Amino acid sequence: MNRPALPRLRFTKMHGAGNDFVVLDLRDGSPPPDADLAARIADRHRGVGCDQILTIEPPRDAGSVASYRIWNSDGSTSQQCGNGARCVAAW
Repeated sequence: MNRPALPRLRFTKMHGAGNDFVVLDLRDGSPPPDADLAARIADRHRGVGCDQILTIEPPRDAGSVASYRIWNSDGSTSQQCGNGARCVAAW
């Protein structure tokens, strides 16, 4: 079955302690990926390929410069990832 091509996305590929991540800067208000798009981006054969996607988003409170979310390679979300947090901090 043919799927539509992935949309054009600006991303940064980062690695942390053996894990690889696709980092998307969504601070401009762009919508985060849905589960299907996240899984397609993470697909190592048809997408960019990664363990997880990290979305950098607008801050949730006045004391922050940004917030971030973690998307697993199957399209589900995760509450925490230490190696991902290290990459976000370095980004």
